[in-house]
Amino acid sequence: MGNAENITGWITLFMGIYAISAGTGEFRRPGFWTGMLREVQASGAIQFLTGIITITLGATIYLVNPFNPADILSILITVVGGIALLEGVAILAFGDWFLTLAGKMMNRGSKIWAGFAIAIGVIAVVVALARLQVF
Repeated sequence: MGNAENITGWITLFMGIYAISAGTGEFRRPGFWTGMLREVQASGAIQFLTGIITITLGATIYLVNPFNPADILSILITVVGGIALLEGVAILAFGDWFLTLAGKMMNRGSKIWAGFAIAIGVIAVVVALARLQVF
């Protein structure tokens, strides 16, 4: 259960699980990410919902994570929450431009991005488990 002492660890753990899952999904079904991106680009309603959800998740992470200037993980998680919030704003305000840029980045090496996501996810899970004193 999360509390003020370990919330950064829990957020890091769940972000790591997300990254591993997303990367694994792309490896299992190559082109999954680009297909999903095309669907979001094609629908204003999906763009709107994606933007709102991304803003909500980013703001929640940003506000809930206890910021501690002496703790690098706390700083990193706060920054990630802020970036997610800004990403949601970009999707809502400039969805066509932002999603086109994202599509260009993904098309140039989805396996590389998937591998990067998995690697970051594994690192995040290990760091989180150490923070939560699981081992």
